[in-house]
Amino acid sequence: MMVIIKKGYSQDEFQAVMKRLEEVGLSGHPIIGQEKTVIGVVGQVYPELADDLETMPGVDGTVPISASYKLSSREFKADDTIVNVRGVPIGDDNTVIIAGPCAVESEDQVLAVARAVKAAGAQLLRGGAFKPRTSPYSFRGLEKKGLELLAAAREETGLPVVTEVMSVRDIDLIAEWADMLQIGARNAQNFILLEEVGKAGKPVLLKRGLSSTIQEFLLAAEYVLKTGNRDVIMCERGIRTFETATRNTLDVNAIALIREVSHLPVIADPSHGTGKWALVQPVGLACIAAGAHGLIVEVHPNPDHALSDGAQSLTPEKFAELMAKATEIANVMGRPMYSAATAVPA
Repeated sequence: MMVIIKKGYSQDEFQAVMKRLEEVGLSGHPIIGQEKTVIGVVGQVYPELADDLETMPGVDGTVPISASYKLSSREFKADDTIVNVRGVPIGDDNTVIIAGPCAVESEDQVLAVARAVKAAGAQLLRGGAFKPRTSPYSFRGLEKKGLELLAAAREETGLPVVTEVMSVRDIDLIAEWADMLQIGARNAQNFILLEEVGKAGKPVLLKRGLSSTIQEFLLAAEYVLKTGNRDVIMCERGIRTFETATRNTLDVNAIALIREVSHLPVIADPSHGTGKWALVQPVGLACIAAGAHGLIVEVHPNPDHALSDGAQSLTPEKFAELMAKATEIANVMGRPMYSAATAVPA
């Protein structure tokens, strides 16, 4: 349910509505716009609540929200959400590229990649300090040392840092070093982790679960949004299907559909979506054409010797080729590549 607040309402009237919602065990999520102020109501709404609220001073009316995902739906918020990650906006009319190694392996490696992707035009740096691996014997990241190396790369290049959180145990540590917290596909329905990451006060990059439907994907975002954190970016990274020729099946449909039903930004991960470096460019370009606000791409100076996901990692040279083509497609689509030098001040 949405509560529509009258123009010219007083703060006392607004707070009275919020208090009433709290009294009946519901939570109110305000959106204060230039034209209209609404309160999204989350919880078990009883049939008489609309009549109850509509008699209160300052209330213009109520509107039901039919989607099961309330706070992420366009019924709740019609305008696109723009998430600001250390000065880089994601979700507006520009295209943003996040790039870097799957895993932070050494100082030389992460600095070389950061310099290369920065030179090619990327706007954010990705890198795994804590790595979820299928085998417990695989390389699982440098942990705190990896975070320190990512911060050093940010200091040199100016690129904001995106890295994955695997456990509630590590949230405070990672939030201290990173600019955006990533929830990986394996944790897309780890609801306790989603809630606690939402409370960390940092933008959240939420990857689609391995077998999540779009509704389940958006409901996962609800767990973050209901904490009061509005800075959520959806990431289509491929799902498991019967197909074995690629690592996953990247669902380009999801990009266009999420943009239709949700106000949240959506980016695509053609690296995990295909598992093959030669497919990253064509599939990534298709995602931009389908409406993705950006891409997240894995880059390694020597993929044959990568400790994680070398088969899907681009060399710096191949990444530069992708950036050139992505810039062309973004321009054609009317969503040019973001550049701080040409950005319009907020």
